[in-house]
Amino acid sequence: MLGVDEAGRGPVLGPMVYGIAYCPINQNKVLESLGCADSKALTEEKRDEIFLKMLTEKEAVDNVGWMAEVISPNYISNSMYKRAKHSLNEVSMNSAISLIKKTIELGGNITEVYVDTVGPPEKYQARLKEIFPDIKITVAKKADSIYPIVSAASIVAKVTRDHALKVWEFPEGLEINHKDFGSGYPGDPLTKKFIREQIDRIFGYPLLVRFSWSTAELALQERAAKCSFEDIDDENTKKPKGTQAISSFFSPKNERKRKRHKFFEERNLTMSNAFE
Repeated sequence: MLGVDEAGRGPVLGPMVYGIAYCPINQNKVLESLGCADSKALTEEKRDEIFLKMLTEKEAVDNVGWMAEVISPNYISNSMYKRAKHSLNEVSMNSAISLIKKTIELGGNITEVYVDTVGPPEKYQARLKEIFPDIKITVAKKADSIYPIVSAASIVAKVTRDHALKVWEFPEGLEINHKDFGSGYPGDPLTKKFIREQIDRIFGYPLLVRFSWSTAELALQERAAKCSFEDIDDENTKKPKGTQAISSFFSPKNERKRKRHKFFEERNLTMSNAFE
């Protein structure tokens, strides 16, 4: 069986991480002995402790596998801003589907999948069932607190995200410790301070920030330089007087006739239509 869950869906900064965990159906007791319960009710230290056991204790190593995908803030913003918008739900679902496929491709014999839902569970479950028709699919709200395998996946995702933030290096060259920007949630005072102070009037925020979040958008509107975009020219746009259309330079009627070479004139030779 395989569980799927995410971490970092709501913050205004930092990556979102999707995690999966999988184990034999008859080894659910291993997950329970590790302490895989509702990960939201666990402290960060407890999650680290459980994850370390998953990596080191023989029974866990022999029976529990895991995988994670880190989705950068820049990818999230680009997906939500591009012309064919890609919603966060779509980004989330695609990550989950990719991780399930990868596990199967690597040889995992997956017969049951349990997923903590994004959006309506019925719709998500139907989509997964269409892609994986031979697998029993269960998508539920708060699956993290119901199924230990989903809790294990949630621990993988949360621990990965926590440590990704701790070692984050700003490509912009900012020398800021992770303690200076907090958890990334809009209600965190440190995150609020970071959002207020780290605005470049031209380039906006560092890539740690999700530009597409309303918190960041509003702050940019207030403090960044104002800009506007010209309308795209079309065929009906009135051109300034005396301006030629670029197509006119390639039109046969404006093409200057080249003087024939003396060789052809002396021999009264003409170009065949096949080569004109």
